[in-house]
Amino acid sequence: MAHHDGGAHAGDGNRRVKPLRSAAWFGSTHDATGGGLRAFSHRSRMRQLGYLPEEHLGKPVIAILNTWSDINPCHMHLRERAEQVKRGVWQAGGFPLEFPVATLSETFQKPTPMLYRNLLSMETEELLRSYPVDGAVLMGGCDKTVPALLMGAASAGLPALLVPSGPMLRGHYRGQTLGSGTDLWAYWDEYRAGRIGECEMSQVECGLARSPGHCMTMGTASTMTAAAEAMGMALPGSSAVPAVDSAHHRMAAAAGRRVVGLVKEDVTPASVMTREAFEDAAATVLALGGSTNALIHLIAMAGRLEVPLSLEDFDAIGRRVPVLADVRPVGAYLMEDFYYAGGLPALLRQLNEIPGALHPDRSTVAGHSFAAYFADAEIHGPAIRRHDEPLHDEGGVAVLHGNLAPGGAVIKHLAAAPELLCHTGPAVVFDSYAQLREGIDDPAFDITRETVLVLRGAGPLGGPGMPEYGMLPIPAYLLEKGVTDLVRISDARMSGTSYGTCVLHIAPESHAGGPLALVRTGDMITLDVGRRLLQLDIDPVELEERRRAWRPPELQATRGYGALFNEHVTQADEGCDFDFLASPGRNPAPDPR
Repeated sequence: MAHHDGGAHAGDGNRRVKPLRSAAWFGSTHDATGGGLRAFSHRSRMRQLGYLPEEHLGKPVIAILNTWSDINPCHMHLRERAEQVKRGVWQAGGFPLEFPVATLSETFQKPTPMLYRNLLSMETEELLRSYPVDGAVLMGGCDKTVPALLMGAASAGLPALLVPSGPMLRGHYRGQTLGSGTDLWAYWDEYRAGRIGECEMSQVECGLARSPGHCMTMGTASTMTAAAEAMGMALPGSSAVPAVDSAHHRMAAAAGRRVVGLVKEDVTPASVMTREAFEDAAATVLALGGSTNALIHLIAMAGRLEVPLSLEDFDAIGRRVPVLADVRPVGAYLMEDFYYAGGLPALLRQLNEIPGALHPDRSTVAGHSFAAYFADAEIHGPAIRRHDEPLHDEGGVAVLHGNLAPGGAVIKHLAAAPELLCHTGPAVVFDSYAQLREGIDDPAFDITRETVLVLRGAGPLGGPGMPEYGMLPIPAYLLEKGVTDLVRISDARMSGTSYGTCVLHIAPESHAGGPLALVRTGDMITLDVGRRLLQLDIDPVELEERRRAWRPPELQATRGYGALFNEHVTQADEGCDFDFLASPGRNPAPDPR
């Protein structure tokens, strides 16, 4: 099992030549009047908070950004973990300060926490910029929290690392092991088909998610925390530690110790989150059979640092990287099994056996090279495959183009029915998710095995926020006949725990005038994953006539954050970041004096 000391020995050095940033707020550590009136005022307020001068003056001040809340089950244990982080900071000679930040609860926040990812990133950036802190520990694990925290920290430019919240324990139902999300969809379809009833569903409801932590399948949460570890922004072995395991307590304390070393060594996110780090994160996501959402988030994170990263990079990497994680929904096991099989370090060691798959010599927050993350890691269970015995020969995500997706679209083709990966069929179009819910079981739509279900109005502008509507339901009358998959296309996203032949992230979206807006029921659509093609099979002249007749739909929000989002959000192939956050420019640090 990987340890979590994070190369703490590296934090013992005194290589830092820059003065502590927090000293600008507090002035001299020896002179009661040092630094002038404002510094005197700041020190006075620290005394009001109950801190002695020797507790904080001259020490690295560490912000602990905590996404805990009473309505976020993924993070319900982080209030306690923050105390372990503080313990580590104190041990290393730092001074910790805990900051509550927005909690993006994937399970409760509507229409989607993706709408608020950029808001949390802005809060992260501005908190770190405006307060007297020298470094940060970022606490989170739920889907949008990890990219938001890392985006904000990258923009702020202060030394930082992530403490992943960890997966929950496996679920149980009548002797069966349940995976959150993945089995939710499966049992819900069984219920809709009439094969199980209310009693069984009540038991599934109580057994599906039974401890603190994020989804224990390879959903977006597990994918993004693994990507953070692979980038070198979290300690080795930290991303898969179950939330309730005592190793999670130890990892949090180790992170607190290590962040003080990052401040002393002036290790910033920009020095870790390089092009090579993003390539390794992409390779890791694909080797995990990870969530399609990772493509949006990693492109957004790279954009904050002006690192070039595109959908085509993911497709190219996916063609040469095999799937080595046998974890649902692509595989059979769960994150608890993955952790005890050796966790991400064991998978990375196997991935590194493939020539050119990783960049082992780059820098990380652990104070040593990326190679040290996995140098001694071994496989101890079937949830991780050897590089020469992969679960699949190619990565789990493909990028599509064609006249329906000029900016690209994605499909998690390993979670799809193989016979549908090359398919042509007639479209049945729904203009909104509400219309889809109301009409999907209506036989009048004449949905058959050959149908291509189309949902539009669910992208960044249309959703709003690009909700996870992409796993379009199958009509109950087809489920009753044993049909378990259809080709489904949309400008929405899909939960990383989902499965099926679902084409997602079509760019540009329909609300932005993308070709998806022009599809009509009865049009023939071709999906050919082997050729990476998504095509509307109509005459180009007819398509152009429809384009000229199209009028943009009215956007929902006209004030507040929603209006800001509508005005500045980019499309899925660009990461859905705000244009003014993804572009270079000035945002100077404040003068605290």
